[in-house]
Amino acid sequence: MSRRDVGKKMSERSERWIRRVAWLNVVLFFLAVVASGHETSSPARGQAQVNCENQVRSTYLLGPDDELEIAGPDLDELADKTTRIDGDGDIEAPLAGRVHVADLTVQRAEQELNKRLSTYIRHPQIVISVKELRSQPVSILGAVNTPGVHQVQGHKTLLEMLSLAGGLRTDAGYSVRITRQIEWGCIPLPNAKLEASGQFTVGEVNLKQIMDAEDPEGNVQILPHDVISVPKAEMVYVIGDVKRSGGFALGQDESISVLQALSLAEGLNATADTHRARILRLDTNTKQRVETSVDVKKILNGKSGDVPLLGDDILFIPGSIGKKTTMRAIEAAVQTGSGLMIWRVP
Repeated sequence: MSRRDVGKKMSERSERWIRRVAWLNVVLFFLAVVASGHETSSPARGQAQVNCENQVRSTYLLGPDDELEIAGPDLDELADKTTRIDGDGDIEAPLAGRVHVADLTVQRAEQELNKRLSTYIRHPQIVISVKELRSQPVSILGAVNTPGVHQVQGHKTLLEMLSLAGGLRTDAGYSVRITRQIEWGCIPLPNAKLEASGQFTVGEVNLKQIMDAEDPEGNVQILPHDVISVPKAEMVYVIGDVKRSGGFALGQDESISVLQALSLAEGLNATADTHRARILRLDTNTKQRVETSVDVKKILNGKSGDVPLLGDDILFIPGSIGKKTTMRAIEAAVQTGSGLMIWRVP
């Protein structure tokens, strides 16, 4: 083999090696870009989660009548000590004396107390927690007897706040929406989520489940500036050959059955066609109503299961032409018989 051939083969090997190295660099670069993308996106998600779960009210300003619990390691005098801020905005703390904490956040109040105690104690680590809040506004809107802004003091639960608002109206729905400023932390509900602006958290609770003791954790603590919204109950409509057609409120139920709806409509007329009833349900995507056939006769006879009706459903009971003709004949005979009887009465 000549030198030229050897050089040519070495050149080809070098080119192949260079191409492999270049391809490897491209792959490594792609992986690095993907990894950096994950690293930049993960903190964003993590930060939103941290902000949502952070229960420290960093922007809440302390004021008169707030009750604080003061604790610190190696300080028997401060062990789980509870004190209330007086009218001048001061608290009495062992060793430190009177300390002005009004219009300070909890963190700033801790720093001020640590500064005072540093004269007597090396590196004090005071922890302050708010045990009871002074009178604060909570807005209650919607289907309650006394809607508006209610001033509350201390710990109040959702049911207690609804009670202060005069209770629910008869047309109240089954769910309640709570909106909370993010500075007060997240609402402790599984469905709570950050609002689009990131300034509020929103959660919903099912009142019926709370009242039936199925979800006692849903009776959450209400914090200052919370907004409690109680929407009106959704309606179902029964029309057609029934004794009392119209709309009926679901109340605190998410649905009612066909038989329950017919009961609210005071039953069927004698001329109703129970085999050809229909449910008209709104399709949220097309905004059109979709028909579903229901055999009420089979439901009444126990041959078919009852069918649930959801909010805004329409139950239509058609009339039977044959039955109407028969009923007209019977009514005519009754009227004729009544007439004969009238003529025979002396």
